[in-house]
Amino acid sequence: MTVPASRALRRLPLHVAAAVTVVVCLFPVYWMVTTAFKPNRDIQSDHPRLLPQSWTLEHFRRAIDADGFGLFWRNSVLVTLGAVVLALVVALGASFAVARMRWRGRRQFMLMVFVAQMAPWESLIIPVYIISRDTGMLDRLPTLTLVYFMMTLPFTIVVLRGFIATIPPELEESAQVDGCTRVGAFRHIAFPLLAPGLMATSLFGYITAWNEFAYANFLIIKQQDHRTLPVWLSSFHNTFGTDWGATMAASTLFALPALLIFLVLQRHVTSGFAAGAVKG
Repeated sequence: MTVPASRALRRLPLHVAAAVTVVVCLFPVYWMVTTAFKPNRDIQSDHPRLLPQSWTLEHFRRAIDADGFGLFWRNSVLVTLGAVVLALVVALGASFAVARMRWRGRRQFMLMVFVAQMAPWESLIIPVYIISRDTGMLDRLPTLTLVYFMMTLPFTIVVLRGFIATIPPELEESAQVDGCTRVGAFRHIAFPLLAPGLMATSLFGYITAWNEFAYANFLIIKQQDHRTLPVWLSSFHNTFGTDWGATMAASTLFALPALLIFLVLQRHVTSGFAAGAVKG
């Protein structure tokens, strides 16, 4: 009995640190959600309460009925899905070539991918803006799609490459012996086994593109109808200033899809990240 008690005592600081971390990370989310349900008198009160005394759905109605909410929601969905699909298609071919084939420059290619992954994308805002301006690509949703595609591509290649490396190549070789081509063997044998890795990278790309603000703010200047939800949320005002209740309601609706997708794919995402990090 003494050994488990001492072990639990040694682990107590870790549990306390984990609990504090969870509280610190989740409290802003909790405050956002509860503020979305609070009446205006409670939001503007000099004595804020952790638990709302009364609840209302008025803020959600104003957020949904606000000008541009549906349009900018559609823009965000189009840009996010386009970037994720492009990244998956390109990264799948690149990761297969790196993991299964032997060709000159393979190591240098992966080194460039790792460098691109480590580079802070905020430092590239000005070059990307200048290139977009000089090529006439400002104020266009395809430009944002390409930028988000480039942001998510290196990570997608790294994870899928590690995941493909965990699949025994003998499975594909057996299919080739039975008459499949190399592409057919990969499509019928290896590709179905990549589902966790594809889900993990898709979720990462979705969250990256869905929440991105800086590029959407700098590349969409004149065509306000091409803005995305993060930019719209930053300028969500009424005639009296910032409508905090409606802003928090819109932010809650904005965060809800990512949360639902993560909850649905959580098991596959965990196994996908773990498998993608096994081999290098």
